[in-house]
Amino acid sequence: MTKDEAKKRIEKLKETIDYHRHLYHVFDKQEISDSALDSLKKDLFDLEQQFPDLITPDSPTQRIGGEPLDAFEKFEHKKRMTSYYDAFSREDMDNWQDRNEKLLSEGEAQKIEYYCEPKLDGLAIELIYIDSILTIGSTRGDGIIGENVTNNIKTIEAIPLKIKRKEEVIHNLEKKGLKSVADKIRNYNFREIIVRGEAVITKSDFDEINKEREKQGLSLFANPRNLAAGSIRQLDSKITAARHLDSDVYSIVTDMGQETHEEEHLILEAMGFKTNNRYNKLCKNLDEVFEHYYYLQKKREKLPYEVDGVVVSINDNKIFEKLGIIGKAPRAGIALKFPLLEVTTKVNDITVQVGRTGAMTPVAILEPVSVGGVIVSRATLHNEKEIKRLGLKIGDTVVIGRAGDVIPEVIKVFPEFRIGKEHDFKMPKKCPTCNTELVKPETEVVWRCPNKNCFARKIKYFNHFISRSAFNIEGLGGRVVERLIEEGLVKDPADLFDLREGDLILLDRFGEKSARKLVLAIQGKKIIPLSRFIYSLGIRNVGQKTAIDLAKIYKNIHKIKEESLENIEKIHDIGPIVAKSIFDWFHDKSNLEFLDKLKEKKVWYSGNDEGGDKLKGLKFVLTGTLPNYKREEVESIITNLGGEFSSSVSNKTDYVIAGENPGSKYDKAKELGVKIINEEDFVKLFK
Repeated sequence: MTKDEAKKRIEKLKETIDYHRHLYHVFDKQEISDSALDSLKKDLFDLEQQFPDLITPDSPTQRIGGEPLDAFEKFEHKKRMTSYYDAFSREDMDNWQDRNEKLLSEGEAQKIEYYCEPKLDGLAIELIYIDSILTIGSTRGDGIIGENVTNNIKTIEAIPLKIKRKEEVIHNLEKKGLKSVADKIRNYNFREIIVRGEAVITKSDFDEINKEREKQGLSLFANPRNLAAGSIRQLDSKITAARHLDSDVYSIVTDMGQETHEEEHLILEAMGFKTNNRYNKLCKNLDEVFEHYYYLQKKREKLPYEVDGVVVSINDNKIFEKLGIIGKAPRAGIALKFPLLEVTTKVNDITVQVGRTGAMTPVAILEPVSVGGVIVSRATLHNEKEIKRLGLKIGDTVVIGRAGDVIPEVIKVFPEFRIGKEHDFKMPKKCPTCNTELVKPETEVVWRCPNKNCFARKIKYFNHFISRSAFNIEGLGGRVVERLIEEGLVKDPADLFDLREGDLILLDRFGEKSARKLVLAIQGKKIIPLSRFIYSLGIRNVGQKTAIDLAKIYKNIHKIKEESLENIEKIHDIGPIVAKSIFDWFHDKSNLEFLDKLKEKKVWYSGNDEGGDKLKGLKFVLTGTLPNYKREEVESIITNLGGEFSSSVSNKTDYVIAGENPGSKYDKAKELGVKIINEEDFVKLFK
């Protein structure tokens, strides 16, 4: 990027970030997620680091928070309240460390240790105690001028209205074997003490408040931070009190003799403040920092508050002060964020992907970016209509999102970042693989390739047929299927069951042993349950659940083939579009010939679909990731065996299946006394 291009992009980034920050901090509203805003700020910060002479005083990287609201009395902080810049990777943290070490002597650099604490998603506050009594509570505001919200702060039960006397604090420290820390505060008279922290709300209270608002037809709060901010800024403190806010106090502004940030936390706890000390850790180096980071990331779902990262600070207060402030943040502290599920990047191109039913799916080719800890270079755009709805052009800056294992998708476009080089995407008129004219009925939004012999369609259909939810043929990957089709060894999936070792040895990477293993794997899957057999056929609009329903109702393929369209439409959860897809598939001559071909090769389905009703009447919930089963496979097993699969835990739940990194459902199950089992226990139930 040239300096001129960087200058233009910086200006656009500044405008966009300021708009969303103003909306968020002054009006407590959001149009984009915190993750997306963090990503924009990181983009701006990186550009300013690359071109430091383009940093201006009005840059969002040079300011702290929002403007104070006129409704509250203004309050000037004795010492500026800062915020933190963000880091998202080991590279970011290494660069941060290198920048700091260049400003220190060799001896100081060798003394560096890091104090790590969870970064809670709340509202920054300052508390002033005069003669141990809470006298002023304020918000950060712009870092210099905040809002006096003392009455609202006093409604937070976790914040003491009176802190412990010096003698008690010293006693509490000595009782814990911290005599050296106690000795440092003996000479301070406790006349005035200023501390800082965060006003927060627990996830459970947040959910309860939103449920109540939903019942009343009110708009829902976007996140706990939004709710905490809105509650602290209520003119009626009774409303604040009803919100059950909590707090986390993490720093002492007053010089009481403390020499490290760790000592501040120990003194705060001894004074009677609520801290997160049990989740904090002193780390000798960045390797230990990342060990703690991954530990907290695993614990994240079980913590009572929303945590979006780890605040990493140089522990030595003298070094911390010496490094000073750059822009809005101290050089010696940084927020190491957890992987973002929404980030900003650039769409370099748009291509079209051919699906097994011939559906043309536009795919955005992205500037590679990390989303949820995974490097992503593609995102689905669903269809031509979606591109028009987004107003997307090739070359645009966009927000992409990814939830769990779901394929990333484009969520929002920033047209304000356009520089004139962007251009519209045009849907091709012909299939990019077989050159057949594409078709789109007036009632549909998807363009399709009608050629059943299209190579791309064949590959996708083969991969669907052999997938774990269908015939589950292990060792038969996409590249092998491509070679089999290219070499003319198979024309449709039924031909797979004719393959012999000699056919496979001709292909690259196949020796006698691997060829024999694959042939045995194919032959071992000739008979599968009816629901999986129906699913394997690749009937348009028929997923696993519909396949299971059809198997339970009709018991065999011939009854489905003979059924009327009218009767199929009457099946619960099957609408007219899905019914027509099923009816049309079983009245297509080539499809019936394919079924006959499978039957001739003794490739068919078992009479007992998945083994009966072993789980009948039982209700299951899954939380976390299992080693050997995907979520949809677990759901398929449970429903096939007569059980019920649910997404939420209640008193009616019989079992919660817990995998790695279980979420809040795990805690809910423990609270309700629901039996929690692992994958091995689950398998024992049905085998």
